[in-house]
Amino acid sequence: MSTDPSPPNVTVKLKRGSWEIEITSPADKVQQAVESVIAGMASKEEVTLMPPEGSSDGPSEKRFETCRGVLQKMWKEGWFASERTLSEVDEEMARRGYHYDRTAVSHALVDLVREGTLFRDGAMRNYRYVQKYPSKPQPGA
Repeated sequence: MSTDPSPPNVTVKLKRGSWEIEITSPADKVQQAVESVIAGMASKEEVTLMPPEGSSDGPSEKRFETCRGVLQKMWKEGWFASERTLSEVDEEMARRGYHYDRTAVSHALVDLVREGTLFRDGAMRNYRYVQKYPSKPQPGA
């Protein structure tokens, strides 16, 4: 009788910003586990933005935006009224000054699809995201 021994467990410690995480996983699944954790951490990070020069905000005023918060703001503005690819979303966020890892953007988009804010169409690695319904008009607009 030959039995295949299960792969040994490997423990990896990750530190990113104020986060410190220890992952224990079978050796053949370590890369997948680490990538998943890093993507999850990135989607929860806050980005500090300084106001543009010459603005009325003083340098002590900072904005903190999560990846999901930026996407929701774009949705409220109607940016997702037409279908957008992950690349287009990532480029638009970068244009606005928000630089997140693409996996973080992808995870945040999936969260918005699951909650029903966005609709996803297409095949794996070629999805397009579009508003499921328009945001409610702002009073006085």
